[in-house]
Amino acid sequence: MSFPRFQAAFLYLFLLFGSSLVVESAIGVNWGTISFHKLKPTTVVDLLKSNRIQKVKLFEADPSVLKALMGTGIQVMIGIPNEMLASLSSSLLASDLWVRHNLSSYVVKGGADIRYVAVGNEPFLSSYNGEYQSYIMPALLNLQQSLARANLASYVKLVVPCNADAYESSLPSQGAFRPELTQIMTQLVSFLNSNGSPFVVNIYPFLSLYGNSDFPQDYAFFEGTTHAVTDGSNVYYNAFDGNYDTLVSALTKIGYGQMPIVIGEVGWPTDGAMGANLTAARVFNQGLINHVLGNKGTPLRPGTPPVDVYLFSLLDEGAKSVLPGNFERHWGIFSFDGQAKYPLNLGLGNKVLKNAKHVEYLPSRWCIANPFRDLTDVANHIKLACSVADCSTLNYGGSCNGIGAKGNISYAFNSYYQLQMQNEKSCEFDGLGMITFLDPSIGECRFLVGVTDSRSLSSPPSSASGIAWVSLIWFFWTLVL
Repeated sequence: MSFPRFQAAFLYLFLLFGSSLVVESAIGVNWGTISFHKLKPTTVVDLLKSNRIQKVKLFEADPSVLKALMGTGIQVMIGIPNEMLASLSSSLLASDLWVRHNLSSYVVKGGADIRYVAVGNEPFLSSYNGEYQSYIMPALLNLQQSLARANLASYVKLVVPCNADAYESSLPSQGAFRPELTQIMTQLVSFLNSNGSPFVVNIYPFLSLYGNSDFPQDYAFFEGTTHAVTDGSNVYYNAFDGNYDTLVSALTKIGYGQMPIVIGEVGWPTDGAMGANLTAARVFNQGLINHVLGNKGTPLRPGTPPVDVYLFSLLDEGAKSVLPGNFERHWGIFSFDGQAKYPLNLGLGNKVLKNAKHVEYLPSRWCIANPFRDLTDVANHIKLACSVADCSTLNYGGSCNGIGAKGNISYAFNSYYQLQMQNEKSCEFDGLGMITFLDPSIGECRFLVGVTDSRSLSSPPSSASGIAWVSLIWFFWTLVL
């Protein structure tokens, strides 16, 4: 339901000036929710606040998340999934309804501070083969009209997060949009410019390194490189600046060289592939933050860093597709349960990350391979467990890749057991599984314990005393893994 124009004007002033003590920062985070073990939205919002994070990017308009963000002063970018673009592009009514339910319902005094709506996510990705390309401009035009009708267009801006493969060049100064995208990119950027919106791009040096064995590793970071790229009078010492300026050149070629740029996603995974580890993630993210907050800019935009930078991501998402790679579930600066993975200074006032508080875990018990049973025929059980639960850390390059055959079985069993909220029957595996009270984690390989939610089916083991002594046997059994 739209509200009168004078109320909208009041709200706009309130959003801009009503929280004058909050220090605005260029650093934000992506908050994805594709997880088997979801923290309560209020717990995540408290995590954001304790780490002084004032900008958050969402991939969809989840009512429980938006409600938790109301009254916090945290600036929000809401995403519209690509699958919704067709209906929004063909129906103004669908657009009106989306704005009413996902914006007007929350953007009220004391409500959610929604600044951007991300229309699609990387819709021009080359692997989509143009599937969403024809929907973008009609969807934008409909949504802009709906925003105007709801008196929201003056401060809620539409953006389209683009992938870095939308433009190309071997040298930043020669950057250009892919030929098949030149026309629509010109239309898109013209629309963004007319409505006061920035250009949003996702940049991933890790993917350049992961996908190209010849890519110089030190060029992916900010620590200096022996593989600097010389482009005329400009020299590039890191892939981020080179990629960014390639976009600047592409925008310049279509007449918008001064277009503000927001980094919608950037980060480094901590597991699931070679090069994806805690040390590399810390070095990359800290280097990026220092680089951006140092206002160094780039050779083509000296002293002018991106408007905003959204780290990818806040939390691990264990239910994401691993089609791009097993690392896809491990981008978080926090683990799924809100625990900091490594020291990181976001430049927002805290020297290190603060962990989530009051996390409600399931009981401290795990499902492991039964040391008294013949495990010869365990393969189908592992296949079943890992087809449902997350076993990505067991793969080559993962933190659990070297824990041995027995460890692999136990890890798979436990992942499934925790996913099933520790239901005792989920640890049977035809008698090959066993519940233990002793943490079976091995070195850097963490055997997780799930968090509670409304689906909890957990029941106490039928014989706690029996499990206790069997757990001791498990402890000694692991010594021979």
